[in-house]
Amino acid sequence: MKSLTKKLVVVMAASALALTACSSDSDSSGSEQGDTVAGANSLSGIPVTVGSKDFDEQLLLGEILVQAFGAAGAEVTNQVNLGGTSIARAALTSGEIDVYPEYNGTGYAVHLEQEDPSFDSEELTANVKEMDFEKNGIVWIGRSPFNNTYGFVSSPAATEANGGPFTTQTFMEYVRDNSDAIVCMESEFPDRPDGLILTETATGIELPDAQANILDTGVIYTETGDNNCTFGEVYTTDGRIPALGLTLVEDPGINILYNVSAAMRAETYDQAPDQFEAIVAAILQPLDNNKMAELNKRVSADGEEPSAVATDFLVTEGIIAG
Repeated sequence: MKSLTKKLVVVMAASALALTACSSDSDSSGSEQGDTVAGANSLSGIPVTVGSKDFDEQLLLGEILVQAFGAAGAEVTNQVNLGGTSIARAALTSGEIDVYPEYNGTGYAVHLEQEDPSFDSEELTANVKEMDFEKNGIVWIGRSPFNNTYGFVSSPAATEANGGPFTTQTFMEYVRDNSDAIVCMESEFPDRPDGLILTETATGIELPDAQANILDTGVIYTETGDNNCTFGEVYTTDGRIPALGLTLVEDPGINILYNVSAAMRAETYDQAPDQFEAIVAAILQPLDNNKMAELNKRVSADGEEPSAVATDFLVTEGIIAG
């Protein structure tokens, strides 16, 4: 009888260990995450392909989504750094990716081809969210406090010659009156409905083709910092602006808003809507203009890897475990 009892105890103990091991394997992400946002919002087994555009802020935001969703147990495929706006959007609508960070102004003016956007960030995002879901089955999750709108910077030499910052009007007047002044821009910007046309319309001055120079995003900052571009088109939360001694042209409200959300296919969102909302909200809420510029600087100016900066941010904010 004692022998049988011992055998039963051994079998039960072994079974308990096996069950514990199986439980650990199947929910390892949740147990490892402990008291974090990812730990409290399981995405276990949900396949999610994350994309992004190809500039530093997007690489960083994309890596943040990759790591946060992965820590919550999603089966993540990393497709960060796809290319420009049109490439990332096409990848989303075709189902090549499930989510990427997108800006409310871009959604409204470019993807939905709407005019006269609201200059209230909450209203603009609400409008985009409603229209994009109805037309395309795309869900916009959350909204960042930071507004990474388009802007222009002046070179150190131009700022000194002007005696301080330019306004949008005086910047365009300077270009008109100085035929050697060069404005450096990305390839998309002159033709975007939310691009150069807004500045030209507001000031009543058109930029001559001979004074426009098309460069890659990162090169615009360095060439303007080296005074090879008189003015450069930039993203206003980019950390390279102060690092390179560039000065933002003062915008009276010409450029539309660009608060970021996670744009996600409804088929993916519907598998865990509350969890996706909670994770994205935790990511975006701390990202005001100063915080986003600080994180961008670490990538763009200090040379840190986006994935490393993403991990540091997520751990600091209690979204994933360290």
